[in-house]
Order: sequence, then C-alpha cells, then structure tokens
Amino acid sequence: MPSLQVRELPEHIYRKLNEGAVKEHRSLAQQAVVILAQGLGIEDDNKARRKKLLEKMAAKEVDLSKYQLPSPVASVREDRSR
Repeated sequence: MPSLQVRELPEHIYRKLNEGAVKEHRSLAQQAVVILAQGLGIEDDNKARRKKLLEKMAAKEVDLSKYQLPSPVASVREDRSR
C-alpha cells in the first residue's frame, strides 16, 4: 500500500485532525485517510462497503446441493477424537 508523508502541516489542521481521530477512535493516519477519501468524493467507509457486499451476496442464490459438504457434527467429532 502506498505511503504519504505531509510536511509543514499547519498546527490548526493537525489539531482538528487529531480531535476527529480521538472522537472516532481512529489513529491519526486512519483519520487522515478518511478525510482525504471524503474530500475526493469516495464516501464509502468499510461498513458501507461490507454492507453492499453482503447485500450482493444475499441477492445471489447458491445451490449448495451440488457440493458435498461435510456434516459439521461429524467434523467436530473427528476433531475431538484427535
């Protein structure tokens, strides 16, 4: 993942960024990424992306009958007998 270093950041911007990070329980770097993404119009956070993915997965019907899945009970019993 690429890295970015910002030099000569004005003190008032640093304080505002740090306040937001503390409020949102994020690191300073995480807060900077969130703020940059919002400024660039990339609004989807992790929760929103995960929700979209889960909705997409739920919309697809998967026929599990063609797979030979082991019984969870049998797997637990086998694991316990080791």
